[in-house]
Amino acid sequence: MTQDAPISIAVVIPALNEGGNIRALVREVRQIVPAHVVVCDNGSTDNTAAEALAAGAHVVYEARRGYGFACAAGVIEAAALGADVVAFLDGDHSFLPAELPRLLAPILFDRADLTLGSRWLGHIAPGAMPPQQRFGNWLAARLMSALYGIPLTDLGPYRAIRLSLLLSLDMQEMTFGYPTEMMVKVARRGARLAEVPVSFHPRRSGRSKVSGTLRGTVLAARYILGVTLQYA
Repeated sequence: MTQDAPISIAVVIPALNEGGNIRALVREVRQIVPAHVVVCDNGSTDNTAAEALAAGAHVVYEARRGYGFACAAGVIEAAALGADVVAFLDGDHSFLPAELPRLLAPILFDRADLTLGSRWLGHIAPGAMPPQQRFGNWLAARLMSALYGIPLTDLGPYRAIRLSLLLSLDMQEMTFGYPTEMMVKVARRGARLAEVPVSFHPRRSGRSKVSGTLRGTVLAARYILGVTLQYA
């Protein structure tokens, strides 16, 4: 990328049964930033794919269940579309597309290679994050900061990264640990990492696959902590 060349952006949205959320989410993204919107349907049994297509998204399919598998499939499509920068956005509408420019700015102005949206620096709406998720996220962020020497406040999934850097990381964690592996490997690489404040809200409809169940919360915590320690 050069200052004179246009920077192509893709927004990857992994989605599992997000009918009722995905159509409005895709439309908002397309209104906010000039980007390819890639929705990866991770085996939905509802009309997620149809809603995403109707809203103007590129839709890809990944039958293997797992957040990392869905993200990885979306990244392949983003690369095929010629993206230089990839942003990741959850399909439940808990993060605001309106904050995408804030997330992208450090990369577009060459101040960072990976930008993380921090809910702690921004705003967590009442009811959006249960106590066990707050504690687990705080613990993992503190642990990663201590082990890798990077000041972090959040391990949230709302982020943006240079695609060339992401493709060089040889991502292996295909579950909830995918975002953590990305952060750890970027830190070990010595690439530039920045946090920006974002807001976090209760999902618009449906039930969370992570914080909505005890099993989801425990599994997410296990994968995140496991990946954090694995590369230390």
